[in-house]
Amino acid sequence: MKPVSIMASVLWVACMAGMAGARADAEPQAATSAPAAITLAPVASQPLPDDPGTLLTAVVVNMAPKARTTSHRHGGMVFVYVLEGSVRSQLNGGEIVEYRAGDSWSEPPGTVHSLMENPSGTAPARLLATLITPADAELTTYD
Repeated sequence: MKPVSIMASVLWVACMAGMAGARADAEPQAATSAPAAITLAPVASQPLPDDPGTLLTAVVVNMAPKARTTSHRHGGMVFVYVLEGSVRSQLNGGEIVEYRAGDSWSEPPGTVHSLMENPSGTAPARLLATLITPADAELTTYD
């Protein structure tokens, strides 16, 4: 198996565990509190050469219509780009903002992502999430 394929497999396990608020060695759990599905597709995971111990992780987040996460935070800096559809997002209990395809936002380390949902009853939403985290950090922790 090529190193990239191994890394993609490791990333998939880490992302699924991270979305459930656990480490990669734990049993995967549901990613949302609602019956609507959220799935993750790993894109890349790679150590940053100029910053030992830091990992760049990219994952496509697929949100079914009406999918919603509970309040959570990430283990580092996050940049999100909306590939398709729209999502409503609320950071640190602030204003709820709707982002559409082509829009983006960032979340500094420690930001509480109070709300993340696909408001559409019919159309899916797809996001590209890029995280810069310590290599041993949980990608996502639910409050």
